[in-house]
Order: sequence, then C-alpha cells, then structure tokens
Amino acid sequence: QVQLVESGGGLVEPGGSLRLSCAVSGRTFSTSTLAWFRQAPGKEREFVAGIGWSDGRTSYTDSVKGRFTISRDNAKNTVYLQMNSLKPEDTADYYCAARSGALVFKETAEYNYWGQGTQVTVSS
Repeated sequence: QVQLVESGGGLVEPGGSLRLSCAVSGRTFSTSTLAWFRQAPGKEREFVAGIGWSDGRTSYTDSVKGRFTISRDNAKNTVYLQMNSLKPEDTADYYCAARSGALVFKETAEYNYWGQGTQVTVSS
C-alpha cells in the first residue's frame, strides 16, 4: 500500500517558477518508479516526467524539456518537479504517480498509485 501526497502548486506569472513535491509513504520509495502527470481542463491526463528507481534515468515530454526537472530525495521519500520558465499552457492539475518496477512508462494505466493532485495556474 502506497500513498502519495502532492504539494507546491499555486498561481504564478508566465516565466516564473514552481517546485512541486510528492511525499511517498512506506518503505517502497527506493524501488518505485515515480512520475508526474498533468491534466488541463477538457483534456486527457498526460505524462510530464518520470524517474526510474534503478538508475535514476529521467524522461520528459517534449513540451517541458529544458524547463522542467524531475528529481528524488530518497532520505525524505520525496520526488520533486522543478518547473521553470512556466507558460500559460502549463496550467493544469498535476498528479504524482508511482509503479512497482524499474521502468518509466508514459501511459497512465501503467501506474498503480496516484496522489490527489495539485493545481498549477500560470497567468498574469
């Protein structure tokens, strides 16, 4: 049983930065692949970034490459999404997800556990 709790969302102006955090419960953090997804109003939930548990390799959707960085702190059982140079099109509800395995997948169906989401709004 794994629980995920996101935090750090809010309202930010275009070009600004936010850092999202996802606290993961239990002793499964070091063996779980973690990812961030987002869902904008009227759109399907989409993959944003992921990090593998084994080698720490990261994956990003093209629209956030060079702007977003996913990382993890094993000591704190926390995964982060540093978001820089934010754009209005980044506005969405952001969700932390986890799966029991070493590989990063971009499909929502591959993930077993989900957080409640945190809202990010980029607007002037």
